[in-house]
Amino acid sequence: MKRDSVPSGSPYEQAIGFRRAVRLGGSIAVSGTAPVWPDGHVDPDPRAQARRCWEIAIEALAGLGGTKADVIRTRQYVVDAADADAVGRVHGEVFGDVLPASTMVVVAGLLDPRWKVEVELDAVVD
Repeated sequence: MKRDSVPSGSPYEQAIGFRRAVRLGGSIAVSGTAPVWPDGHVDPDPRAQARRCWEIAIEALAGLGGTKADVIRTRQYVVDAADADAVGRVHGEVFGDVLPASTMVVVAGLLDPRWKVEVELDAVVD
């Protein structure tokens, strides 16, 4: 099977040894995606962060030939349970017509203290 990947542009990518997304055959996995804008800005609003995360993740998915309709599983990591509703609503806006299996987990922290949410997804393409 052919293996392909999309880089993240993260300064950690080479040192840690990962890619934003990897495709092997018809399976695509998008790694932990944080809410960072190209200029390094992080909006403090959890809804804006969730939207940005999904925008980046879906763009990586598209870079490997996938679409939102191919998504079969999502994971959302939040640092504050109080943000779960806002983050979950964004997930519903993005995936309400797809309805992937999904998990949301409250975690003690993420790599950058400005991040309130980080996401992952898995997809299968024909």
